[in-house]
Amino acid sequence: MRRRTLAILAGVLLTVVGAGAWGWHGVLARYEQAGPLTETRAVQVPRGTPQQVAEALVAAAVIDSVTAFRLAVMASRGAGTLHAAELAFPAHASLRTVLSVLRNGRPVQHRITIPEGLTAAQVAQLVDRTAALAGPTPVPAEGAVLPETYEFERGTTRDALVERATAAMTRLLAQTWEHREDGLPLASPQELLTLASIVERETARPEERPLVAAVFFNRLRRGMKLQSDPTVIYAVSGGAGVLDRPLTRVDLEWPTPYNTYGMAGLPPGPIASPGVASLRAVAHPAHTENLYFVADGNGGHVFSRTLEEHNRNVSRWRAQGDPPVR
Repeated sequence: MRRRTLAILAGVLLTVVGAGAWGWHGVLARYEQAGPLTETRAVQVPRGTPQQVAEALVAAAVIDSVTAFRLAVMASRGAGTLHAAELAFPAHASLRTVLSVLRNGRPVQHRITIPEGLTAAQVAQLVDRTAALAGPTPVPAEGAVLPETYEFERGTTRDALVERATAAMTRLLAQTWEHREDGLPLASPQELLTLASIVERETARPEERPLVAAVFFNRLRRGMKLQSDPTVIYAVSGGAGVLDRPLTRVDLEWPTPYNTYGMAGLPPGPIASPGVASLRAVAHPAHTENLYFVADGNGGHVFSRTLEEHNRNVSRWRAQGDPPVR
């Protein structure tokens, strides 16, 4: 098959340019010889005629002859259609290799990673800054997208990417809700999502998430306020999720449904997009009687059952920067 293709190619080339231009051996060498590309390169191959494709490849230094490319396409036209996409061509790719990539290569896959705990506004900023995406950037509903790494082809719309991440969260939330532990004081999947977003913002340590979830469940069952700083920060920052200053007493007294120091129960919705671990931690919390936790000064927390024990922990760590307490 290979000899037949080369023979056809040689015949076409000899017919068009004449044996005096390249000759038999020159034709074969032209098809097989290393190309001018010095390193692997991704090239956006346009939709159009072989002439237009060849011109784009010459401009990208993948090939050095429009004529040779067109004749190679003509001779091997039975091998398949040339695809328009962003394709990666290896260094020194021959015409044979270039045509194989154009016909069989998988489009270059770009990646965007949405970290756990971003607010909807932060997700929109991240998507907007991803240059390989196209089109306007929608702002998703709070907590609606699943933090994950997503692959996509250049030119994918930002709206399509956000829809994909939203669908992923919808599926995972439904599964998590279906397999949750019995007896949790949650009325709906949305409440599970809301509490998981608070757990996500409270601790970055995976092993602590079921413990934090347990504290909040214990408080909900006793009618205690959650007293979660991240919910207040969400409200004070207008949904940005971050402040460039510590919370003040005025902040903690601000009358908003997201102020869990002033309002009992869960806030009206998520404050960020929780990851898989936080969703599972809420669906399967630790079995403890803890009602309090305080930062330990090393990125983690110390948990306690009683207010007396909690106050001792607060006093122990107070000197390290007035840590947040619950």
